[in-house]
Amino acid sequence: MTKAEKKRAAMLSGPIWPLMVRMAVPGILAMLISLSMSVVETWHLGQLGTVELAAVALVFPIYMLTMMLSAGSVGGVASGFAANAVGAGDQPLAEMILRSGLRIALVAGLGMALLFWLIGPAFYAFLGGEGAVLEAAVSYSNVLMLGLVLMWTFNMVAGIFRGAGDMTTPALLQLLVSASHFILCWIFIVRLKLGIEGAALAMICAFGIGNLGLVLVFITGRAAVPYRRGIVERSILLPMVKLGSLAGFQAVITIATTLLITGLMGQIGVAWLAGYGVGARLEFLMIPVIFGFGAALIAIGGVNRGAGQQARAQAIAWRGTGAATLIVGMIGILSASFPEAWVRFFTSDPEVIAAGATYMQTVAPFYAFFALGLTLYFASQAMQTLTIPVIGTLLRLSAIGGGGLLFWWLELTEPRFMFYAVATGMFAYGTFVALGLRFISWRRVSPPVAA
Repeated sequence: MTKAEKKRAAMLSGPIWPLMVRMAVPGILAMLISLSMSVVETWHLGQLGTVELAAVALVFPIYMLTMMLSAGSVGGVASGFAANAVGAGDQPLAEMILRSGLRIALVAGLGMALLFWLIGPAFYAFLGGEGAVLEAAVSYSNVLMLGLVLMWTFNMVAGIFRGAGDMTTPALLQLLVSASHFILCWIFIVRLKLGIEGAALAMICAFGIGNLGLVLVFITGRAAVPYRRGIVERSILLPMVKLGSLAGFQAVITIATTLLITGLMGQIGVAWLAGYGVGARLEFLMIPVIFGFGAALIAIGGVNRGAGQQARAQAIAWRGTGAATLIVGMIGILSASFPEAWVRFFTSDPEVIAAGATYMQTVAPFYAFFALGLTLYFASQAMQTLTIPVIGTLLRLSAIGGGGLLFWWLELTEPRFMFYAVATGMFAYGTFVALGLRFISWRRVSPPVAA
């Protein structure tokens, strides 16, 4: 029995918890390493001034949208398809899914870059950017767009590897990307003094190095799914695009939610915008735990579903979700208890510190519900049942949007009111997704699309 066959057998019949931990830990580490890039960049820009921090806060949702689409939503769907193929023991299908995923990554990366080159200035102005902040945001964005295809291809291929059961290779490659970014930030921002454009250039070059690493993995024959030239059948590509579009819609809604809050904070003032941007970084640092368990759930659940073991796939999904929710919930409560410790790491401006601390005290206790909904979203990618998670995301957006309307209609002056709306949205999201999947979507058993 080969190593791949042993891994498949363990996912189909081995003890769940040891397998879950073994597969989740590399994903958690990989995402922590990935998000450290944002922290490193924010720290360097924080040394330059509040204008740079505010400018990056305007562009940050676009960067996160790229990462969420390529790694979490569209990339997650490709990962789920690959896991279903591995579970069915169909290697040629897995290779076709890899070729399809690369085509999707190329088109999506180029499309997003062209879009934000065209509408970037108007978009960031709509969010509240003006003057020096808007100028810096456009400069940063225009350079960053050059690297979107590199981000898409790296994350898409890494996701397919994880779906095939290889969690280690993507984690090591992410370590390469992040270590390169750490060094390049120092070179471009500190030594060459390229400012905010240097920060974007460091990000692009780091992902370029990561793609070179992927090429080396394929050349040496170490890829979990080898790349071979061949056809891409519409019967595989179109279902991936269809389900990926639904998953991508969830990511767009999530970013729209972030943009809504960003726009409201921008209208209140630069200090609140910068404070929210710093505080929200902690929220994104919760994603490694969610992503680590989610990636494991896609792989293990997808393999079991591909092999026809639907009940085991669902049992694994609920156990992994419970673990992620507990861990993130505890971190949220701890963060709310000591909010200034995090914000002071990035800035010494007392107004920014106060704004960031207010956000964390209000929202962080509800991180558990965010984890509940998002981890189940990942599990749904393996089950190919994404309707309930998407509706839950719309519900979250509605709660925050409604809070924003009340904020302006009632002419409230306390920004904390908006943060109450954010917390309410998280609670509604996690609760709705859990109940909807438990009592509606997962009661129906259907064969995998890739079968």
